[in-house]
Amino acid sequence: MKLPEYKAHELFRTFAIPCLDGCVAHSVEELPSLAARVSYPIVIKAQVLTGGRGKAGGVRIAEDAEELIALGSQIFALSISGQKVPALFLTGKRQVKQEYYASMILDRKRKCPVLIFSSAGGMEINETAEKAPDKVITVSLDPQTGIQAFTVQYIADRAAVGQAYHGQLRKILEGLFRLFMEYDCLLAEINPLAFDGEDRFVALDGKIEIDDNSLFRHPDMRAFRDESCSDPLVLKARGFGFLYIPVDEHGDVGVISNGSGMIMSSMDLLSQSNSRVACALDLGGGATADRIYEAVRVMISNPAVKLIFINIFGGITRCNEVASGVVRAVAENPRQNFVVRMEGTNKEEGVRICSAVPRGIELVDGLGEAIPVITRLLTTASGTQKGRGVRT
Repeated sequence: MKLPEYKAHELFRTFAIPCLDGCVAHSVEELPSLAARVSYPIVIKAQVLTGGRGKAGGVRIAEDAEELIALGSQIFALSISGQKVPALFLTGKRQVKQEYYASMILDRKRKCPVLIFSSAGGMEINETAEKAPDKVITVSLDPQTGIQAFTVQYIADRAAVGQAYHGQLRKILEGLFRLFMEYDCLLAEINPLAFDGEDRFVALDGKIEIDDNSLFRHPDMRAFRDESCSDPLVLKARGFGFLYIPVDEHGDVGVISNGSGMIMSSMDLLSQSNSRVACALDLGGGATADRIYEAVRVMISNPAVKLIFINIFGGITRCNEVASGVVRAVAENPRQNFVVRMEGTNKEEGVRICSAVPRGIELVDGLGEAIPVITRLLTTASGTQKGRGVRT
């Protein structure tokens, strides 16, 4: 789960990390009321969960209320890396003497958190890591002891941070470590960590990614995730423990599978055949007939979906359960096209169950075989819709 910048600043404050105060606008209509509540110049920052927003025009500076409303409206109209802008973070402009970079990441090989620090923070940190790796400092941390005095001394010496500011730096790094550990983060990043005109360190931007598997321990983050979701089908699927992924608003195929790799393979091959995927749903493991049925109901709730492709490898998930759920869904939705590919546990029984249905289910043996069948069914459905005004 990735957090928007303004939410990262809220957590920074919780862990005593100096950061920016500001306000959040969720629509153009909120900008006039906020314009009178801020001190200028003000930095307007698009709250998108992707990089490159500055280069895309998603970070602007307003000198007065009129400019705030004009620039804010322009940013709301942007699409940054394919993402619409759901909110703006408005905060004061800071005088910056130097930009640093600080982050905690999970090192899966070493099974420990790693501190990364650099004296060359800012937008080009990735380029710095490639061209000047000596400026990027990494320290593996003991999760039991965290940030030690010698860790700060080592970082400060390598990054040429003056002795007078070691106390500030240690407080920030300790707060970042505690945030990382207590919120089960995969990433907790400050970039840039600015040394400002008042000789103080302050977090100007932040990225936080929390392990989805830990959200049961963080009801505040789980509630925020649900409140910030604008797609009712994502919430509906989440209620059953499914992951529903909107893909293409102009697509007409829904993909149901059990695993991200299977979903991506299906989507790639469909895209290569010029079929467009409207949405995908990850069942997870051990799906019963009832869960398959509910997954299909979620898919059918998307009116754009003309065909549902179910691609299952039955290990924990048994093919006969998949088949029973599909047959139940077909009985309730006789005009919906289903293409089903099953492999694994109880495949023969699953095939027998699906084969007993007179129409509505096309069984295929492999992913490659499914693509031309899907193309044919979509072409037939499109022709029938044009001629009769109904879906086959």
